[in-house]
Amino acid sequence: MKKVIRKYLLLPFSLIYGLTTELRNFLYDKEILPVTSFDIPIINIGNLSVGGTGKTPQVEYLIRLLKDRYKMAVISRGYKRKTKGFYLADHTSTPDKIGDEPFQIYQKFPEIILAVSEKRVPGIKKIINRFQPDIILLDDAYQHRSVKAGLNIVLTPYHDLFTDDFILPSGNLRECKHQIKRADLLIVTKSPEEIDREKIENKIRKFFRKDLFFSKIAYENTLIGKEKNLKIDDLKEFEVLVVTGIANPASLFEYLSKKSINFDSLKFGDHHTYSQKDVQQIKASFDKLKGNRKIILTTEKDYVKLVKTGLPVFYLPIKTEIENEELFNKKILEYVDS
Repeated sequence: MKKVIRKYLLLPFSLIYGLTTELRNFLYDKEILPVTSFDIPIINIGNLSVGGTGKTPQVEYLIRLLKDRYKMAVISRGYKRKTKGFYLADHTSTPDKIGDEPFQIYQKFPEIILAVSEKRVPGIKKIINRFQPDIILLDDAYQHRSVKAGLNIVLTPYHDLFTDDFILPSGNLRECKHQIKRADLLIVTKSPEEIDREKIENKIRKFFRKDLFFSKIAYENTLIGKEKNLKIDDLKEFEVLVVTGIANPASLFEYLSKKSINFDSLKFGDHHTYSQKDVQQIKASFDKLKGNRKIILTTEKDYVKLVKTGLPVFYLPIKTEIENEELFNKKILEYVDS
């Protein structure tokens, strides 16, 4: 009830915010505000809403698809990093320097060029001048209208579609729903095994008539730890504390429940920076677990921040699986080759 009241109280502010973003988009559409184009393929992976749509697994999917064919670079904002401006990832990088998600990506794919930059146009220019990549992926830049991306991929979660949301601050949309028209491909992420395709498409097709795909989260069978790994089925024999600092951990909780794994959970905000007080809270919750066999399970982007604390943390790797993958890959490769 309180959430409903809060939503309606914030509606006037949402109206102001929406008008502001509409004016901004109008100025870019009419080229009154400057838009920069580049001579190499640029793919943007973004969304209309804030947080929790699955951008990082989708970026990793595209990296796997393209990295052996092309010299590629990834540019991200580096949300909640403690540095400013342009920063190029290297072997000395940490989550504090480049952000948790870029750090996760660079740990997996050290062979690619990865940089963080709040201002994407200067960041792209620096990458091109220094490395001459064949292709650039922009992480979360759908609202960065100053860059003209050649291909815009927008994500929306199955159980939290942009069609059912409202603009900030009463909802989670960064701009009005009809701005989905700028996208070239739309992916409904975090889909369940059984998709109610007709219902979802009926909602989306009111706003978007171009290519639509569905994807789901696929969990690996092995948990990764600093000194050893564990099989997911082994967790039935453990007491488990699940620690998350992501926008929506529901998918992970649902997966563990389906695996008949009993767990307690401790949730922090998205992109959470763990303080010493947080670590003490996690340790206290962990110590309360009964039994001799117990572990802390976390997400991959939380793991890179918690592994240095000495806590017995493991993470469960995930990846994106796209329905009609062959067609999706074909569209990406055709764009890059063209």
